[in-house]
Amino acid sequence: MYPLVVLFLVGMFPVSKSVIKFTTPLIAIGWIVALYHNLLYYKILPHSSSPCQQGVSCTSVHLEWLGFITIPLLSLVAFTLMAVLMFLTNKELKNEK
Repeated sequence: MYPLVVLFLVGMFPVSKSVIKFTTPLIAIGWIVALYHNLLYYKILPHSSSPCQQGVSCTSVHLEWLGFITIPLLSLVAFTLMAVLMFLTNKELKNEK
């Protein structure tokens, strides 16, 4: 997610279609990882499929607001929001031409 900040800043001045080409793969990979983390956290996938065998568990609770807002959920929401915004930006740039 952190490289996306730099890519978005570079692509905003001026707004460029090339930023969509560079950020879409990172957003897709981040969304898949966030989805996987949520599936582990909510115990939809078994703990044995977790790559975190030593150290801090991927399913341990570090933050929980209102009983359901967790760090993995915030990550999934952030990547989903970025994907939707990239889709809308791409659509708007196509309409301008």
